[in-house]
Amino acid sequence: MKKYKAIIDDGCNSELVAGAEFDLPLGIPIIKAPSKSIIPPGITPFSMRKRAPSLDEAIGFYERDINFADVLRSPEAYIDDFGRFAAMISPDCSLYRDAPLSVQLTNVYRNRAIGGYYQRHGLYVIPQIRWGNEYTYTTKYFPEKIAFLGAEKHSLLAIGTHGCFSGMENKYHFEAGLAAMMETLEPEVVLVYGPMPENIFCAHMEYAKFVHYPDWIDRMHGGK
Repeated sequence: MKKYKAIIDDGCNSELVAGAEFDLPLGIPIIKAPSKSIIPPGITPFSMRKRAPSLDEAIGFYERDINFADVLRSPEAYIDDFGRFAAMISPDCSLYRDAPLSVQLTNVYRNRAIGGYYQRHGLYVIPQIRWGNEYTYTTKYFPEKIAFLGAEKHSLLAIGTHGCFSGMENKYHFEAGLAAMMETLEPEVVLVYGPMPENIFCAHMEYAKFVHYPDWIDRMHGGK
């Protein structure tokens, strides 16, 4: 059979998922649950990794997507760099609620595809969970809650909360998505980067261990 070569780069980076397992039917790559939970002493943003207090830190992507665009384009270039650290959190690609659902689904795919890629190269990867509108954390549209695909149950997860409590609508979707995540994935440990209001998280405390990390700015100014 004659083989045809694509004449353009479709941007899918199919090599990222070579050897991956997938959540079907949507085909989201799976980041495998680690054999043990590594709870880092801190989370350093990607753009601040040269200022990381130690290599025991986890590298996270809690910043504007443009700041880590090179990781999305050329993840292979960062294997050695990220491999110096005890852990990394999969890229926190934005899931804006007003974005088309196809874009939100694509960014879930990117998160898991790149996280899984690094995991298969020997890095310790913690899945970052992010949800957008109700179509991503309920089954109102898809038969699966797409925000949670590609992450295994009873594992270690990470979430970011910056900006999630500003206004009633943001707060509503965060609380609803958090409840859906806990019900769907039943995590053992949840790393929380950013504010962690007790009145929002208290309902889930008995079901998992929550570890709070101040964001980088607060941390550098002595926040706890």
